[in-house]
Amino acid sequence: MKVAIIGAAYPLRGGIAQFASLLAVALRRRHDVDTITFKRQYPALLFPGSSQFEGGEVPGTVAAEERIDSMNPWNWFTVARMIRRRKPNCVVFQYSIPFFAPCFGTMARTIRRDPDITILFLCHNIVPHEKRPGDTFLTKYALGPADGFIVQSAAVERDLLALIPRARHELVPHPVYSSFGAPMPAQEARRNLGTSAKFVLLFFGYIRAYKGLGTLLDAMALLKGQLDIHLFVVGEFYDEVRRYRETLSTFGLDAMVTIRAEYVTHEEARVYFSAADAAVLPYLSATQSGIAQVAYNFDTPVIATSVGGLAEVVKDGLTGFLVPPGNPESLAAAITRFFTSTDRDAMRLRIREEKKKYSWDALVDAIERLTHPA
Repeated sequence: MKVAIIGAAYPLRGGIAQFASLLAVALRRRHDVDTITFKRQYPALLFPGSSQFEGGEVPGTVAAEERIDSMNPWNWFTVARMIRRRKPNCVVFQYSIPFFAPCFGTMARTIRRDPDITILFLCHNIVPHEKRPGDTFLTKYALGPADGFIVQSAAVERDLLALIPRARHELVPHPVYSSFGAPMPAQEARRNLGTSAKFVLLFFGYIRAYKGLGTLLDAMALLKGQLDIHLFVVGEFYDEVRRYRETLSTFGLDAMVTIRAEYVTHEEARVYFSAADAAVLPYLSATQSGIAQVAYNFDTPVIATSVGGLAEVVKDGLTGFLVPPGNPESLAAAITRFFTSTDRDAMRLRIREEKKKYSWDALVDAIERLTHPA
């Protein structure tokens, strides 16, 4: 079978780009695969980060063709016709936000003029985290030409069926990110990070308001003087880093919290996850999060809020803890419980078993079934 994957992919940055690259690797074990990504993903004026591209190689991935210009409609038709000439059996669009809806919707309609090509949308989100007028209209335009859909959480499945009640779809849990490598000894990782704290927590990934870092810092203020604990906040800020640093100063948390406000390489991420006793995802809203799947790659427990698909991935009391969103008291209590009355080694062993179900092969199987239904 010939498959084309469309959307963000390496050498672009971010979880969705990594996802596409790892999916391509898994598909290539059985099929011929083209991965086609953006040569311009966002106009510079709208992009809040430092760069849209990785600074180095990502282990286990292959760079995609950089052909799509998200802002040029003529380009959409040109690339779509190129894909159609290649005669793939299946085209998989990675959909995440309405910004890409005009581009993807137009490309999908152009490609499907060949009735032998199956159009699938792999939906990381249906409803965006940061809503704007016109989102529903744009999403319907993007998804309209699809023959089938893949979702990765029950939360996204509900959103899909609310928009397209009879959508032909499969729910496949988000696979574990394996491109970060194997864990290193925790004490070695902590020496590399310069911490001697007894307990280490990690908040990782792009920082946006909905991810609840403010709630976590409030919880750290409640824990001050109670636990020998250090929190690392690592990721590029799409929110004002100044106000978080002011919170550290206000509560006297500078010795307990380190903020590294930049995108880090996979090797650097490996050090942070290896050093951490737990990853913390205090999201105020969510559909799912690839960060939990990065943590599981390192057998690292996750303390998260019970929003969206997070409650499907984190098994409360077994692979981590779940707390209500926006509640620093509950979050502080869960962190205290994790460090004072939990068999953390047993929790890591359960994660090793639990993550076996988050496989890339299961996703490939779903693509095959939707392309060639029985």
